[in-house]
Amino acid sequence: MLKIYNKSDIGLVRNTNQDAFKCGSFSENSAWAVVCDGMGGANGGNVASTIAVNKISDSILSSYNENMSDDEIKELITSSIANANITIHDKAKNDEDLFGMGTTVVATLISEGTAHIAHAGDSRAYIIDKSGIKQLTEDHSMVQEMLNNGDITEQQAKKHPQKNIITRALGVKPSIQIDYCECKFNSDSLLLICTDGLTNYIDAEQIFKISQTINAENLTDKLIMMAKNCGGGDNITVVIIEN
Repeated sequence: MLKIYNKSDIGLVRNTNQDAFKCGSFSENSAWAVVCDGMGGANGGNVASTIAVNKISDSILSSYNENMSDDEIKELITSSIANANITIHDKAKNDEDLFGMGTTVVATLISEGTAHIAHAGDSRAYIIDKSGIKQLTEDHSMVQEMLNNGDITEQQAKKHPQKNIITRALGVKPSIQIDYCECKFNSDSLLLICTDGLTNYIDAEQIFKISQTINAENLTDKLIMMAKNCGGGDNITVVIIEN
């Protein structure tokens, strides 16, 4: 039976929480979650992330059924994100106070032992089991591109001054390129989706080590506390789905 644990925290520096998330389950064996990290202006980030989470969640809830094929689930998630992108872009275009707003997104739908994941931006998904932790998403960021090109090392990437500059976000352009992947979600596994307020302060090995010492229900609180203890310079959102 799938269990879902979640928490969002403003962190120690920001005045508002521009992260947004929703999650839920359809049955014992199927669940979904959407996590967004907004950006742009005093209110723009809040607006963009809230629109994205609501639009994507509503679409998944109204259209998913347990007889869907893998291809149909992929189409549902990616089209939901694409439609949210159009809504955010149109709203930003028609309201000068919201000009330039955008949001990252990572969305998952777990069905029949498979986790379907789509994302844009630098919010992440990880799969965790007894053997280790694996990052399922690749950041759409300037630093990730530099890393891929061999211009900087992993260690340099962690401390790079431009690490928060993302190259893809919902709402910035009329269309959005969405990355998609699938992975087996076996028993005794955890799926973690989170904003960069977690991963900028805690690396994957730290996440794995702590996941082996406490239960999933307490892991959300522990990870957020660790991120805050390491600086807490951003909003932090964590959703954990346990199989």
